[in-house]
Amino acid sequence: MPTSLSSGGRSPTPNKEDGSDAIPSLRGDDREHIHPIDPKVLRRATLKTDLYLIPIVGMFYLLSFLDRSNIGNARVAGLTKSLHMTTNQFSTALTITYVPYILMELPMNLLMKRLGANVTLPIMVVLWGMVCACQGAVHSYHGLLVCRFFLGALEGGLFPGIVLLLSTFYKRHAMQVRFAMMFSVTSLAGAFSGILAFGIQNLHGKRGIAGWQWIFILEGVFTVVFGLVTCFLVPASPRNIKFLTEEEREAYCRDLADDWSGDADTDGKYDEVFRWSEVASAFTDAPHVLMLALPLFFSGVTLFGLANFTPTIVSALGHSPNRTQLLTVPPYACSFVFSIVSAYLCDKYKNRGVMATFCALLAAAGYAIFLGSKDKNTDYGALYLQIIGSYAIAPCLSTWNANNVQPHYRRATAVAIAFVATNIGGIVSTWLFTDLRGSIKQPALTWHSRSAWQ
Repeated sequence: MPTSLSSGGRSPTPNKEDGSDAIPSLRGDDREHIHPIDPKVLRRATLKTDLYLIPIVGMFYLLSFLDRSNIGNARVAGLTKSLHMTTNQFSTALTITYVPYILMELPMNLLMKRLGANVTLPIMVVLWGMVCACQGAVHSYHGLLVCRFFLGALEGGLFPGIVLLLSTFYKRHAMQVRFAMMFSVTSLAGAFSGILAFGIQNLHGKRGIAGWQWIFILEGVFTVVFGLVTCFLVPASPRNIKFLTEEEREAYCRDLADDWSGDADTDGKYDEVFRWSEVASAFTDAPHVLMLALPLFFSGVTLFGLANFTPTIVSALGHSPNRTQLLTVPPYACSFVFSIVSAYLCDKYKNRGVMATFCALLAAAGYAIFLGSKDKNTDYGALYLQIIGSYAIAPCLSTWNANNVQPHYRRATAVAIAFVATNIGGIVSTWLFTDLRGSIKQPALTWHSRSAWQ
């Protein structure tokens, strides 16, 4: 068996993507005494891992995105009217979610290394689901602020934690398809959010509870139940996947180790010793991490802005609340398909930058059409380009970042840096996308004074 890639000392960063091969984990002398990996066994092990792990983490992220962005649907269903909130107060409620979300990303990533993803991820899901349901019980703006703060704090470590988990279970050039499968559920979250809100808001008045309150309560309760179930399902490491045979597990872990894929050769107990120098090295020795932080910031601006304000944007085109909820579904459904196809191409050709650039241009074209058009049907069509481009670029950038940093603690820090940048963009988006009325255009690229919207 190959030795662990994470040995406690600082390991060299693997060769970068887009032009060079991964550093092998075995020396030539060692390879002569190792039997070659059976491709059929490896394919079988990979398929089993995909069918088991991806649906779980995909549902985690779907529920995270759904529970964080369903406030947009609740707004259409009467949230701001019931709580007597101004537009600026609604933006403040969105902003306060991202502050603890950002602060918790790095600590939770480091904590996950200690406790294991099989412990931290399900617990986070259960706790934020409880907070989401509590939003349905608030009777004031300040009560909503408290709930949004704790929602952000408890969700903060999920996304970087999932990326870190996937980078442990998959090879560098096989990761983006799996990451896109997980991340593209944000598109499904946007679609499901509209469908669920359409159905749930019809419960308005049942048991004296408003439709917007039912949205929070029912979606939060489902999250809690799913989190409790997965406490018994999430594996701690590739060597802890119980449904693989010993032959499959051996082949799978050896293949990961040969690709220099982090912590594959462990038994759920990591050999790497935590050092603050490894955390600091993500800032000092890996300039590409900081370089990717800038496009990730702008990705966060567009992505989270669309997630929170798509229902408002569609509503401003003159549609009824029920029709608005349904019209938010098709753009996200198209985005889901495009994200999977683009991720497959990135992994096949081992190139992220070209696709990231294309997605950015696609989103920019959508905003340009929207801002320049005077026809509401064209405005709605432009929303497709915005959502497809914004949602497909994130897997490219996130996988690119995670693939090029080793060992575990340095990679954990790099992943956290990436999502801090993304969520700072999310904070900015809460003030760029403001209330839309009639023919007023989506202020996606310009700031507006506070008094202009009061």
